[in-house]
Amino acid sequence: MIREQLRKLLRIEQVYAHCDIPCGIYDPFDALQAADTVIKMVAKLSDLAVPGGDATVEQKREYHNSFSRFVLAKEEYSEKCKKEVLILWTDYFNEQNSGAFKEELHAAVWNATKLCSFNKRNVDLTKANELKAAVQKVAELFQRTK
Repeated sequence: MIREQLRKLLRIEQVYAHCDIPCGIYDPFDALQAADTVIKMVAKLSDLAVPGGDATVEQKREYHNSFSRFVLAKEEYSEKCKKEVLILWTDYFNEQNSGAFKEELHAAVWNATKLCSFNKRNVDLTKANELKAAVQKVAELFQRTK
């Protein structure tokens, strides 16, 4: 109620934009880079040596610190990858630039975003590499529109 009164008093009008950012600066690079980071973090997690029973407190702290940081980065970049793919899907692709391969695009985005979610929850180098391939497929479809 108060918000509506302020809107009228200040003559604030609601405006709409056709996308979140100006046209022409969409690019799958950030999604590809995020997928690369997921692969790197999964590899680092897989290579991280678990300290033995005779490890010092400092060695255990170092392990837990590295483990936590790698997991956090893997999850953050999985989410970033998903966000970047979805920005392309929701803001860039439209009937004019993707109508001819709409079904293929839908499948590619679906697969990529599902793999992003999987990689957030798991440490699996095969699935991390599948994520990169899936994002590359989205990038190839993006290039078709150029």
